[in-house]
Amino acid sequence: MRRLHALDWVGIGLFVAGGVAVAARLLPVAEAEHTVERIAPLLAFLGAVIVLAELTAQAEVFDVLADRLATLAKGRTVALFGVCVAFAAVTTMILNLDTTAVLLTPVMLALARRLGLPPLPLAVTTVWLANTASLLLPVSNLTNLLAAGHVGLGPVAFAGRMWLPQLAAISVTAVALWVAYWRRTARGFTPPPPHRPADPVLFRVALAACLVFVAGVLLEVPLWMASGVAAAALVVAFAVRARGALRPALLPWRLLVFVTGMFLVVETLGAHGLDRFAGTLIGTDGGPVGAFRAAATGMGLANLVNNLPAYIAGEGGIGAGHRTQLLALLVGVNVGPLAAPWASLATLLWWERCRAGGVQVPAARFLLWGTGVAVAGTALATAALLV
Repeated sequence: MRRLHALDWVGIGLFVAGGVAVAARLLPVAEAEHTVERIAPLLAFLGAVIVLAELTAQAEVFDVLADRLATLAKGRTVALFGVCVAFAAVTTMILNLDTTAVLLTPVMLALARRLGLPPLPLAVTTVWLANTASLLLPVSNLTNLLAAGHVGLGPVAFAGRMWLPQLAAISVTAVALWVAYWRRTARGFTPPPPHRPADPVLFRVALAACLVFVAGVLLEVPLWMASGVAAAALVVAFAVRARGALRPALLPWRLLVFVTGMFLVVETLGAHGLDRFAGTLIGTDGGPVGAFRAAATGMGLANLVNNLPAYIAGEGGIGAGHRTQLLALLVGVNVGPLAAPWASLATLLWWERCRAGGVQVPAARFLLWGTGVAVAGTALATAALLV
């Protein structure tokens, strides 16, 4: 039996702590029930989209795309930098940041080795954009799903408010990536031969399932339904052609337990002062000052604890009707979690994937540059939100 990772124990501990809080009436049962009802569709979406992403990876869709991108670069590192930024950003926006951290990281590391390039620039590209490129759509980040429901914005309307902040955040990230990591590796490489998937039928079905999911998002089908239908279709295809790939470990129960426990614990802390503390930091100004205070609070709390509880606490401290302030908080908790390894679950997952892949990440340099990107990206994206 597979040993539980430290993050698994953290998730179980949070879940148990949440249950104890409800049993001890620190969190009223009615509020706990409301919390579970609120997050049930989010958990359904999260479980389905991770299954979809895992099976898509096993169908070698990511490998084919990575090689095609390397081919597009035509042996030029500058061009490879551009396509890697685009690949990581699009994956994050469409399939969420945890998918980018978990599945795209090993693909990028393998691509670097095939091209004879240092793996660290591609690895850092993945994790930074997993966070900073997660503003555009509700599906891009669990915090977005919470915010979209709170302010009543569907996917298209949400993207209409967030496309300019998203562009600003990606621009800051790309400049920092080039200066800090890619500039030193600016040399030519030999493009790899085209990657041929072992099962072309599964490859085509997986690609089609992803396109169906994207279409469902754009048509504003409930996210749990769009991801569930796409994942179910791919599960059926694997059941027919590669049954051995369908195993219980595909269902991300650890992540679902972590998120559920996190919500219950943060709701408890919110009822006992965390919401008031966050509200004091954010203030009640509905204008530009209030927006920048909300973004700064989200960024600061995310790096102190984690971006998910930071968002929940901040949301509880923002007055009804202050939509711009709430979206600014979202900018802070999405773009800001780069100054500490624990600031987002995606970053924690990425560290583990790098360690498993034998990639050494110089912590001081990573965190120093991450802090700079967090501050500059949050500030510029918040300014873009106010345009």
